[in-house]
Amino acid sequence: MAEPGVETRTRSSVITARAAASFDPVGRSVATARAFVRDTLQGWGYSDVVDDAVVLTSELVTNAVIHAGTSADVLCLRTEDGVRVEVADRYPEREVPIQGTGQSFGSPDRENGRGLLLCAALASRWGVEYTPTYKQVWFQLDLPQRQVGTRSAGPVLPTSLLPVADERVRVAVVQIDRTGTIVNWNVDAEHLFGYAAEQVMGKPLTDIAAWPHTPGIGTGIVEALQLSRWEGSYGIRGADGRVIPVYASHLRVRDTHGEPSTVCLLVRDDERAVIQTPLRAPVTDTSAESRSADPFEVFIGSPAPDDLDGLLQRTVERARDMLDGDSAFLLLATDDETELEVRASTGLPSARQRFARVPVEAGTGRYSSARMPAVHDDLTAVPGAVPLLNDTGMRSVVTVPLKVEGRLTGSLGVAAEGAARYSNEEALRLQFAADRIALAVESARLGELERLRRGSLSFLVEASDLLAGTLDRDQTLALMAQMTVPTLATWCAVYTIADQSSDPYLSYVLHEDEDRIDGLKALLSKIDPPDPVPAPGARIWTAPADAAHQAALRTSMRELGRSSSPVSSGIGTTLATAAAVGGETVVLPLVARNRVIGMLTLGKPSDDHFRQEILELAEDLSRRAALALDNARLYSERTAISQALQRSLLPPGLPQVPGVEVEVIYRAAGEGNEVGGDFYDLFPIRDGAYGFAIGDVCGTGPEAAAVTGLARHALRLLAREGFGGPAVLERLNAAILDEGARSRFLTLLYGELWPQEDGSAVLKVVCAGHPLPLRLRQDGTVEPAAEPQPLLGVMEDLELYEQVVTLDPGDVLLCVTDGVTERREGTRMLGDDGLADVLTTCTGLTAGAVASRVLRAVERFAAEPASDDMAILAMRVPEPHTGTG
Repeated sequence: MAEPGVETRTRSSVITARAAASFDPVGRSVATARAFVRDTLQGWGYSDVVDDAVVLTSELVTNAVIHAGTSADVLCLRTEDGVRVEVADRYPEREVPIQGTGQSFGSPDRENGRGLLLCAALASRWGVEYTPTYKQVWFQLDLPQRQVGTRSAGPVLPTSLLPVADERVRVAVVQIDRTGTIVNWNVDAEHLFGYAAEQVMGKPLTDIAAWPHTPGIGTGIVEALQLSRWEGSYGIRGADGRVIPVYASHLRVRDTHGEPSTVCLLVRDDERAVIQTPLRAPVTDTSAESRSADPFEVFIGSPAPDDLDGLLQRTVERARDMLDGDSAFLLLATDDETELEVRASTGLPSARQRFARVPVEAGTGRYSSARMPAVHDDLTAVPGAVPLLNDTGMRSVVTVPLKVEGRLTGSLGVAAEGAARYSNEEALRLQFAADRIALAVESARLGELERLRRGSLSFLVEASDLLAGTLDRDQTLALMAQMTVPTLATWCAVYTIADQSSDPYLSYVLHEDEDRIDGLKALLSKIDPPDPVPAPGARIWTAPADAAHQAALRTSMRELGRSSSPVSSGIGTTLATAAAVGGETVVLPLVARNRVIGMLTLGKPSDDHFRQEILELAEDLSRRAALALDNARLYSERTAISQALQRSLLPPGLPQVPGVEVEVIYRAAGEGNEVGGDFYDLFPIRDGAYGFAIGDVCGTGPEAAAVTGLARHALRLLAREGFGGPAVLERLNAAILDEGARSRFLTLLYGELWPQEDGSAVLKVVCAGHPLPLRLRQDGTVEPAAEPQPLLGVMEDLELYEQVVTLDPGDVLLCVTDGVTERREGTRMLGDDGLADVLTTCTGLTAGAVASRVLRAVERFAAEPASDDMAILAMRVPEPHTGTG
């Protein structure tokens, strides 16, 4: 069954290529599926839709292999106008929510169930299909149509042409009374702007509205609220202080008592299509004369570039040519319209200026008169009026604003090397051209922001997956750097802070050019690290660039002083390092669990700057990276503590027993475990007597290891107090029972060993519920060396007894835990008989060789790694002519 209104099959387009892959139900398959789709689509030349396809595939494959626990089949189909991706799993009985039946897709914040939400938001078409054996979700992404500056409208639109919005579109409803005071503030307004209703009710709207006070535009916020209808863009200052661009529709109404008020519908500016009134299309004249007279085509040329950078570059070139200037430049306004960012120039050092920012209204280096046309006859008389032209040789300049619906979106300027080159007439001509291209530029800019947003989403999905895949600190540091270089920055340095009293430590350095890493690391090691400020966001750090420039200057001066000598290679390295860090450097704090644990430093080469979108993405990445780094630190600390405690449960070393060979092999089950429920010991009791033990606590892991420590230390203490084997085990049994709920069953083989002068060895053993020890004689016969008795930790009153065994020269006593005898392969088990068969082949071998052969037999018995702890204790009385080696 498919959702009503959602297509279930569309194959009308001709399929020109296909690629398929299957993925096992394991966590790493999600990343592998993403890589498969990314590589496939990039190979087909469909880079425009790669990010959306990767995000959707990631969610759908996660639903299959993680949440449903089945394999996933991914099929990519290429058509002439887009791509279709099908993800099928083997769990058809899962229900799919149906629109219009009262069911919901669920929250996008849930760990699963977001795949269909994303399909609905990002895909051109999508659907769900069932067969008796599998369920398939498919989506289609059409290649975007990039018609810069055009707008389509009509009573009915195909799904693929509908404007894209967030999964949860929020429309703030704000009601203003006749005095301009807020009297109604809905829940969506709280979510959009961060203010609770009680914080703004009764306050004037002008307290939080960032109205575009544009010269020449007479309508202010007070006048707009008095009009019967008003529609346009402005900003709302959120609770965090940032200006949020909104698109608004105001309607003046009156209540039943005749009291007037204004209802304001507000959405995010990039979702303006939700409430925007479509513009009426003008009557189109298809004649050649009308087409050739189109102001946009006259200025830009036809066809217009289909990307923002191309459009901006052609704009500055046409502007320069139109006014016969020596240079031209175009700046775009930031979202809050407080700064202008250099995006294109000609006749100027664009590489040095690209993405540089200047304030619009006030402050040092402000861009004066940005909101109105301006003509400067001689910049030497007004230094700093146009910061972009400082030290460029340009003297006269004309600048005009780019506006869309009264909102400042940018600035266009043309400059000349001579003074007094421009007048108001040239300003009007340039303003006319700017008005023609402002809408196209804004449309292309919004399209670029949308592509960056989707690309950022895809980047963060993969980055989170990589960071979550390791708990190794060094690997986490390397991943942090490799994800930022060169995607976000030219070079990266990670500082870490061990604790609150420690100074930041330079832990990792990476540059996109490997030859620059050593020089960069040496430079950063010589300067003080940045201050660990916990404030969020990126801050400028000038120390690396200053230090690099000073080092380059000193090296150059030394070389000049040695003019008669050949130039050393050191100046080349120093200058290269200075160029590598000469641009903008920013520092982002790594904050985890309310503590600064380090800093992420990103840098650009000479005179280059970061875009705000990149800094926001880096800030998001730094939050994820900080948590991953702190998790790795905690894991390393706890692993070190665990291993130290575990090592304390093992004997410090085996004593040398005169006339007896002893070998022990120990394997603990579980990753990171050195000690489990199995244990062994061999220790001197008194002159000529040695105690030995091998045991198995019920269960594995830390709880079993705790009983292991109790048993091993109790055995040594009781044996050295002079108690015999039965008494030792009876007292140990009482100690285990005293542990109450923490007690564990314990099987134990305990014995005392007395080497004899005639070359033999006498043993007294007690086998309390443990696998019986096996004795190998010189003739190859194998027999049990003890009888079974009750295990420990079950009954209070035990009646145990010891048995005496004499090992003749050449005899071997083999003691093992049940991890050896219960080794399984399917329904087969090694068992006591299988162990005895292995031991019969060990005649004449040393104790070490016997233990190694048993271990190899156990490992080869099954293909899978052992799931139980395992201990092997072999003791052999050597023959007189063989010695003890």
